[in-house]
Amino acid sequence: MGKIISIANQKGGVGKTTTSINLAASLAALEYKTLLIDADPQANSTSGLGVDQNKIKKTVYECMINGNIDKSSIIKSEVNFLEILPSDIDLVGAEVEMVDIKNRDLRMKNCIDKIKDKYDFIIIDCSPSLGIVTINSLVASDSVIIPVQCEYFALEGLGKLLETIKLIQNDLNKNLSIEGILMSMYDVRLRLSNQVVEEVQMHFKSLVFNTIIPRNVKLSEAPSFGIPVISYDANCKGSLSYLNLAKELVDKNNSVKVSW
Repeated sequence: MGKIISIANQKGGVGKTTTSINLAASLAALEYKTLLIDADPQANSTSGLGVDQNKIKKTVYECMINGNIDKSSIIKSEVNFLEILPSDIDLVGAEVEMVDIKNRDLRMKNCIDKIKDKYDFIIIDCSPSLGIVTINSLVASDSVIIPVQCEYFALEGLGKLLETIKLIQNDLNKNLSIEGILMSMYDVRLRLSNQVVEEVQMHFKSLVFNTIIPRNVKLSEAPSFGIPVISYDANCKGSLSYLNLAKELVDKNNSVKVSW
């Protein structure tokens, strides 16, 4: 049974999509069968894995509106063991169309429940908001990874997200846990980066991943080629960091691969 993990932070620019793409690809590189669900209408995870929007038949939008995921919805990526459920701008409409749907917060969960046994990990790239689609993602998840940029203002939104997670735990998904807080965009040369890391580690202790994602030009370049960084430059600092994060996640969950 696949573990379902949302990558969430309502603040933009913290490395959420970069983490979604590269963590999913790194898990796949370790030969864990992985599905990346792009639940962001900006569809950056979709384009970041080189999916041609013109060839997409169905997206997360159709799955949520229709309440079903079929084979034509899921696309194989260029990375072995990695598949993607793509997104597009139509997902913006789901926020409006689902307002009056009964049990609207369970739509994504109901879809994922039908396919989760086929995967070791399901990674959900959430949009930088706390709207209906993000709530659906968190309700469908076993846990959430929170990327936090190593800058002062990134800490401001963390409290709000933790409040939202607590509300979901109380009302919609009592089994939702925090997988960990991931420090991203770390620059060892900056005193501020070190101060933010120290503050988060002091306050949240064991909830913070040991792996810290550095600022790395290869991480920025890889999406323009439609590939994860591990396929672009397997030996760069960004690639090695996400591979370490994947290993840390696997060890933490004592993961066993699905049978083929």
